[in-house]
Amino acid sequence: MARRPTITDIAAAAGVSVATVSKAVNGRYGVAPETVDKVMRVVAQMGYESSLVASRMRGVRTGVVGVLVAEFEPFSAEVLKGVGAAAESLELDVLAYSTPRRVHGAGWENTSLARLAGSLIDGAIIVTPTVEAIVADIPVVAIDPHVGPGDGVPTVEADSFGGAVSAVKYLIELGHRRIGFVAGRPDLRSSRARDAGYRRALADAGIPYNPEVVRVGFYEQDAARTAALSLLDSPRRPTAVFAANDLSAIGIIEVAREIGLEVPRDLSVIGFDDVLEASRMSPPLTTVRQPMRRLGAAAMSLLTTFMNGEEPPERHVRLATQLIPRATTAPPR
Repeated sequence: MARRPTITDIAAAAGVSVATVSKAVNGRYGVAPETVDKVMRVVAQMGYESSLVASRMRGVRTGVVGVLVAEFEPFSAEVLKGVGAAAESLELDVLAYSTPRRVHGAGWENTSLARLAGSLIDGAIIVTPTVEAIVADIPVVAIDPHVGPGDGVPTVEADSFGGAVSAVKYLIELGHRRIGFVAGRPDLRSSRARDAGYRRALADAGIPYNPEVVRVGFYEQDAARTAALSLLDSPRRPTAVFAANDLSAIGIIEVAREIGLEVPRDLSVIGFDDVLEASRMSPPLTTVRQPMRRLGAAAMSLLTTFMNGEEPPERHVRLATQLIPRATTAPPR
């Protein structure tokens, strides 16, 4: 079977640059009409007319929105459900796209967008990006955005600071004073906000910040397990731990059990997200609920506003969080 022609093939056949082909097929300024005609003739001759690419090249929307995730873990899965429900009501299709873990790294989103934008999708939602500078010719919205200067890409996020304050305040109200923290990815705004909320709650209660009981788990269960072992296998271990997400909290509880600690008798643990596993584990996890499906729906609403050529009332949306007390927290012994 012959391979499908690429934009490089079109450029070579038409005797123009790749940039010129991109401008021509997307109807952008700066290409002479006769050059546009020549490029589009080559496009038709090389077999694009039967694909979604052809629809885009004729200036017709594909009706597809891309959702880019590093991996399909519980948080992104719930966000996708929210995106999907909103897309269905708008009669749009959703293309969920992930890259192999071996190619992950800062900027993988831009590489993925280069493959998809202008051909398969009309706009994209990126979940927990690795970079602030998103490069794309289509509208893009970020959920749980990267830290970066200025307004940057439009964003949707939960109130991580307020949620962290409520989590740590709850532990303090239970009587805990030596409260550990397993942080998330340092490059994400959510992680920095949860760190700031942890510190604020301690300060408000007159408890000094103690770096000895703080570790970084990067929002990953395996990394959180390593952090937990370092944190708990100590004679001066904390009596409670606030984890930056539920996967980390679950990893901490697993490690606690492995070293002979009972949750919550010997150690209270509280997470953040309220993924499905949080309520189903034993004991059920105390956590801070962020409205993951609403995050997806809000991102979809923001994205379609841009896709329609309109400016939304607010480019950066923040949704409230809620403390959900369950059975992994109790007063210290």
